[in-house]
Amino acid sequence: MKPASTATAFGVASLGIAAFSTMDALMKGLSIEMGAYNALLWRTMAGALIGGAVFFARRSPWPGREAARIHLLRGVLSAGMAILFFWGLARVPLAQGVALSFVAPLIALYLAAWLLKEKIERQAIFTSLLGFAGVLVILSGQARTDLGPEAFRGALAILASAGLYAYNIILMRQQALVAKPLEVAFFMSLIMSTCFLIAAPVLATLPTAPQMPALVGAAFLAFISLMLLSWAYARAEAQHLAPVEYTAFIWASILGLIVFSEPVRPMTLIGAGMIVAACIIATRRKPVSIAEMEAAL
Repeated sequence: MKPASTATAFGVASLGIAAFSTMDALMKGLSIEMGAYNALLWRTMAGALIGGAVFFARRSPWPGREAARIHLLRGVLSAGMAILFFWGLARVPLAQGVALSFVAPLIALYLAAWLLKEKIERQAIFTSLLGFAGVLVILSGQARTDLGPEAFRGALAILASAGLYAYNIILMRQQALVAKPLEVAFFMSLIMSTCFLIAAPVLATLPTAPQMPALVGAAFLAFISLMLLSWAYARAEAQHLAPVEYTAFIWASILGLIVFSEPVRPMTLIGAGMIVAACIIATRRKPVSIAEMEAAL
């Protein structure tokens, strides 16, 4: 693996988040039109075809046992995480949905502490309370704008997705250390699409011709984003790359306004600021080594 500076890794990760945020906007539109399940089914299948074509054309080696275990675990976890997130995103403004997902790093702190049997520090408790208060502020703003019960259920689904993403954060760094970006992107799409295919006989419907460009575009953006993030996380510690996640709110605000005519509510801005502040404070804790995480898992 070639060395890279933290700044370079951060820049690459930023591009990955930008690609992922654009994919989120495409997927929100598709989820509204055809449902979250079908949008994810066809996007991940398209991603698996794109990734497989490149993977086999380059004659990439098959993953070893440890890499395959992490691919399978993260792929199944991501399938559940994605269906919850995009089902919720179809019911709430894009910026609000992304802001709610920011609680994942805070949950990850408790998850790592539980896995590693660490004592939860006062600072971790404070940051959790601050982040939770930010969530309440966003939900309060949602109630004031009278988005309806569907939006509230969507917000709860996104929070549940964030809980799964917390564990995904730990797996992401582990996966990047044992597999190359192309392998990660291909097997993530393959395993996720396999999970969604289980329900295909009951839930699947064919996409229409006008929906195909958005599906292919979303698959391509997801594939590129996975490769960029995998490259970055293989070259820098998660604690240094965590702040890049928050640039997604900027992209979500811009795309939500342009594509869906969704203004960013003041309460969403305040709540997002509280959650981001809590996460930044939390990342100042003594970092946990990957070796310790792997031993705990």
